[in-house]
Amino acid sequence: MITVAAVGDVHMDQEMRGRYRPRLGGLAGDADVLLLAGDLTKHGTVEEAQVVADEFRDLPVPVVAVLGNHDYHSDAHEEIAALLRAVGITVVEGEGTVVACPGGRLGVAGVKGFALGFPGQCASEFGEPEMKCFARSSREAAERLGAALASLDADTVVALTHYAPVRDTLAGEPVEIFPFLGSYLLAEAIDAAGAALAVHGHAHRGTEVGMTAGGVPVRNVALPVLGRPYGVYRLDERTTQPTR
Repeated sequence: MITVAAVGDVHMDQEMRGRYRPRLGGLAGDADVLLLAGDLTKHGTVEEAQVVADEFRDLPVPVVAVLGNHDYHSDAHEEIAALLRAVGITVVEGEGTVVACPGGRLGVAGVKGFALGFPGQCASEFGEPEMKCFARSSREAAERLGAALASLDADTVVALTHYAPVRDTLAGEPVEIFPFLGSYLLAEAIDAAGAALAVHGHAHRGTEVGMTAGGVPVRNVALPVLGRPYGVYRLDERTTQPTR
């Protein structure tokens, strides 16, 4: 059995310095790895990313992260990723990594993802150049996720995104903004890879538990949804049981 801890949307700034790390004291006993599902900063500045680095560095378990839309806001996402990597946090974007856990080799593939919507309520690559660019960005993100998942040589595979792959975990958000919170193309990539679990953030007023059409459990780990420092999910024969 492999146990995954995950949280997203911590939105750190200078006021958060020193406030989150004490909440991670039980991590070593709870999980084999910690996944960060994007929106790690409030405004995407390098100064905020330094707070993230200080709060999550040198933990007793490996940390794997994707960035979120807030982390791109100040056009410093490359610097943010480099800063996090410099303190030992693995940042993936269209890439995968394998973590050796007591219960086997865990493969984590991640992308930020992008908006698009879900079947019957989604954008398409048709019409104006702006609309085609919007939809193409989502398609290309899903393709990168699929390629990264397929590249993993691991016993258990997890997909890590910021945007949601399913509607289920958006319940509680206004339905009018569902197309801006996720993309069904991510779920298609996750199902094609036979992932054991998909985790995401972004939807602050959403719901924790969902599932893809192919039966892969999905967990919305945005901090406002969890209401706890991280969710814990046990992976055993494609099942996940959230614990608090």
